[in-house]
Amino acid sequence: MDSLSGHFLIATPHMPDPRFRGQVIYLCAHNETGIMGLVVNNPSPEITLHDILLGANLPITEGPAAPVYLGGPVEPEAGFLLFTAEVPSRFAMQIQPGVFVSRDSRILDDIAKGEGPGEFLFLLGYAGWGPGQLERELQDNSWLVAQGDADLIFRTPASQRWKRAAGFVGIDMSQLGDIVGNA
Repeated sequence: MDSLSGHFLIATPHMPDPRFRGQVIYLCAHNETGIMGLVVNNPSPEITLHDILLGANLPITEGPAAPVYLGGPVEPEAGFLLFTAEVPSRFAMQIQPGVFVSRDSRILDDIAKGEGPGEFLFLLGYAGWGPGQLERELQDNSWLVAQGDADLIFRTPASQRWKRAAGFVGIDMSQLGDIVGNA
C-alpha cells in the first residue's frame, strides 16, 4: 500500500470500535513499521489549552481557551501540536505542504507567548496501527480514505468535520446507513 501520510481516515457507520465512531483521523506517518494519526474532530469537554499551559507553568494566552483534542487512545497523556506554517519548522515533521506535527514543547511555549503558529490543534494521545492492521480495517469497510485538507482541520468546526470529510469522497453520511458492503 502506498503511504497514506497526509490523508484522512473517516470512520464509516460500519466502524466496529466505538472509540472511533464518527471520527476523522489525520494520518501523520505511514511506513513499514505502522501508521500513526491524530483524531481531529474530538475536542475534550473537560480540558482546555489554558489547563495545559497552567500544567506546564507557561503564561495563559488572552482570549477564549482553545480546546484540547483527544487525539486517540494510545499514550493519552502525550501531547501533540498539529499546525500550519509557511516556513518549515526545525522542531516539527512536515506531513504535507504547510502542515506540521510536533511534540516539541518550544512550540507550546511560543503559543503561550503569542508567537506560535496562528492555526493549531493541541491533541492528547494518538491512534496507531501495526503492519497490516489498517489494511484489514479498510477491507472490512470500517474507514473511508480522503486526501488531507488544512481547511477542514483548522477552519471547519469540529462538529462538522466528519460529514464534510466524507463529502471529499462523495459520501453523504446521513444517506449511508449502518451497513456497508463490497460490490
